[in-house]
Amino acid sequence: MESKIYKKILIATDGSDYSAKAVKHGVEIARMSGSKVFALYVVDTGAFASIPMDMAWGNIYEMLKSEGEKATGFVEEQAQKENVEVECNIVDGHPAEEIVEFSRKNSIDLIIMGTLGKGGLDRFLLGSIAEKVLRNAKVPVMIVRSEK
Repeated sequence: MESKIYKKILIATDGSDYSAKAVKHGVEIARMSGSKVFALYVVDTGAFASIPMDMAWGNIYEMLKSEGEKATGFVEEQAQKENVEVECNIVDGHPAEEIVEFSRKNSIDLIIMGTLGKGGLDRFLLGSIAEKVLRNAKVPVMIVRSEK
């Protein structure tokens, strides 16, 4: 009887270069363990909440959603190259909260995400999502550092 420690792996991506490294690690782990990958991009609605709800807001939202389609498309492409089953998801909200909530709702076994290897204010700003996920997730979280 085959036993898989990770049946469902969530790869949280923002489409950046540093998350690409996490995507590659996640797909490789999924390939080796025979897992399904769930690609997740969160349209950060909190980042533009102060902008009035007019055409500009709609344009920004569409641009971010399009970015999400590219980001999850990259995960899908990497997974397909390795014959790994993949499902792409784009949700709205605050990234850390949505990543944790998605993992809970979908019975995810492992969350993989990237972060920049920086210090000081950059670490505080860029690492805060990864840190919040790490603190609040009920499953293992793998943070893939990328030096930029």
